[in-house]
Amino acid sequence: MDRPAYESDAYLTALDTEVVEVGTSDGVPYAATAATIFYPEGGGQPADIGTLAGVEVVDVRTRDGTILHLLSAPVETGPARLEIHWPRRYDHMQQHTAQHLITTVAQRDFGWPTTAFHLGPVVCDIELDVATLDRVQLEALEDAVAEEIRVGRRVTSRYARQDQMEELGVRSRLLPDGFEGELRLVEIEGLDLNTCGGTHVSNTSEIGTVAILGTESMRGGTRVFWIAGDRVRRRLAGHEARNLRLRTLLDSADDDLARVVELRLAREKELAGENRRLVTELASAVAEQLLAGGHPVVAGHWERYDMAFLQQLARLLLDKAPDRIALLAAGSVGDGVFLLVAGEETSLDLGSAGPEVASILGGRGGGRTPFYQGKATALDRLGEAVELLRRGLKGVTSETLNVKR
Repeated sequence: MDRPAYESDAYLTALDTEVVEVGTSDGVPYAATAATIFYPEGGGQPADIGTLAGVEVVDVRTRDGTILHLLSAPVETGPARLEIHWPRRYDHMQQHTAQHLITTVAQRDFGWPTTAFHLGPVVCDIELDVATLDRVQLEALEDAVAEEIRVGRRVTSRYARQDQMEELGVRSRLLPDGFEGELRLVEIEGLDLNTCGGTHVSNTSEIGTVAILGTESMRGGTRVFWIAGDRVRRRLAGHEARNLRLRTLLDSADDDLARVVELRLAREKELAGENRRLVTELASAVAEQLLAGGHPVVAGHWERYDMAFLQQLARLLLDKAPDRIALLAAGSVGDGVFLLVAGEETSLDLGSAGPEVASILGGRGGGRTPFYQGKATALDRLGEAVELLRRGLKGVTSETLNVKR
């Protein structure tokens, strides 16, 4: 197959060609064609998607120099029309050209070499060989890149032999092992010449703008997150829609949103602390109430509370009365939780009693001494489970049990 059509014309969106090979790769159908406009994943750029003979192209890979179009369904050999998903292609063209620009400006103006980059589906990133970057430095980089975009430099591609790289002043010369033949060069007029097989816009003005979003430390360097082109506009639209929603919910202007949220979070933290204090007081009062009757088995069901409350209550009961058994439940009758707790001075075999209680309550559970807990769908049978526990205690005669609803 000759050089792929996307290398000579990245703006070509459709091509009539011929399927020359079909097969499967890891169970996924594929087709190889006499010519292609589909870019295969590689060099930091994702693959194109689209259709081949009307069948969805889900991925594009290279195998032994042959470009394989991975498909949603098999196709036959013969004439076929290729159509790429243009919005995705053009987005990649904007992002990839922006990456060249960021790399060049970072090196030229600030002395920060690029060690790696990745074009993500939402955010792109580039790794710079610099330990840290502050906001002022990032803004300076963003401004310098913006200036080169405004210049409107032509972006072209050509081919050259390996022995011409130094003479031409090519920036990057990283090649795969055993590579032979000519190299594809992408040039930003008057600014950069670099080996690259990806797709690019024809003029830096088509990038529109680059927005640097943030950084993180990475292997002694700094990973810079950024977006370019139409992604900036879409991201801004998303931020504006989100701010409108927040302004409505918080009844606040944009500039006050952060302050209002901070105040509400602080108040929420105060209320959470107050709630914890009240729950602790409630659990203590409930424990005293359950133990007041002196019964060996106590029980209770609290619809408005959860397992955390039951566990807090169970710990209090263990501390106050290690000779008691308690069956505690929370949640709705048909969708709740239970906790069986047996103090160290009781004779209850929790390993056998627990599953039986769970069965009566229409649920399942687990745990280890002194707790057995789980979910339940029949909390209206709590009394039956308490009766089972009472009968299981040696030497206990019939008593009135403390079962709360």
